[in-house]
Amino acid sequence: MAWIECNFFSETLMLSTKMTVLLPEQTAGQVGQRNVRLGDKHPTLYLLHGATDDDTIWLRRTSIERYVAPLGIAVVMPQVHLSFYTDMKYGMKFGQFISEELPEIARSFFHLSDKREDNFIAGLSMGGYGAFKQALTYPDRYAAAASLSGVLDIAAHHARTALSFNPLALVFGDEQLENTKHDLFHLADQVARSSDPKPLLYQACGTEDFLYEQNQKFRDHSKSLQLPLTYVEGPGTHDWAYWDATIQDVLRWLPIQQPASL
Repeated sequence: MAWIECNFFSETLMLSTKMTVLLPEQTAGQVGQRNVRLGDKHPTLYLLHGATDDDTIWLRRTSIERYVAPLGIAVVMPQVHLSFYTDMKYGMKFGQFISEELPEIARSFFHLSDKREDNFIAGLSMGGYGAFKQALTYPDRYAAAASLSGVLDIAAHHARTALSFNPLALVFGDEQLENTKHDLFHLADQVARSSDPKPLLYQACGTEDFLYEQNQKFRDHSKSLQLPLTYVEGPGTHDWAYWDATIQDVLRWLPIQQPASL
């Protein structure tokens, strides 16, 4: 794998920002690792960080580079600070950045596929919310999305922290989030009613995680809508031991298209 940190100017954010990117590299002699390249245009996983981290965290806390090397996919890891991958009420337009500008810039820098069947998105905690929000808002752009210990009931999460210091107030202000474009339950309803292709969803949460109950709630809602959801739970809390193990399951689950010649 080629490992690249990109600093670039964002027209949406009107500032310099960065992303960390892993690119497939076809090698035969690298000790201890098998590297695969599937074609000229790489399938791509957009991998999102949590609230207290940045674009480098997946490389620093997991072996993601080693896990994706035999799969032949690129991994794009953007930095969005504490934005919840949303156009902030008091801040910058990180929702527009993630949905529009980031894929365009990444594809201009690297040979990444723009086909729906080759694009996936995943994240942990805040990034789990961001991954499902993107896939359910733009189901025509992503074949699959995965949430690991995601903040999936954003309305309840926002309301619970309203009486204390609440960084979500910078993102959403005092807006009631239920049945809005920020509410994953509302977005799931819209996708279920639509005739458009539905992204495959993968949801995992540890049974000792403080977000476990809202993950169960979203699981039950998605199942009631008959969305294509794979749900996995088991012992685990909100930590990197759980996410390092679970991202490997996500990668095995991804519907990566193999070229006919392989």
